[in-house]
Amino acid sequence: MFLHIGYNITIPLKSIIAIYNLQGNKNKSFLSSMRHKNKVIDLSDRAPKSCIITDSKIYLSSISVNTLQKRNTENTLFGD
Repeated sequence: MFLHIGYNITIPLKSIIAIYNLQGNKNKSFLSSMRHKNKVIDLSDRAPKSCIITDSKIYLSSISVNTLQKRNTENTLFGD
């Protein structure tokens, strides 16, 4: 199975480690260090709402965690 995360990008569910809500500033240092390592792909056209961590990349999406969760039947992948 795959999860559509925006801009015609789909990710295999088996490669997803976690999906986090980006509300607030608690993830800024983590994302900054990953951007420096060229691991972040920003798919948002405005402020990203969610962060999808896979085994190889980190995707920023303008799609909310709740919407991504509704697109998937395995709710164990999602965190706040």
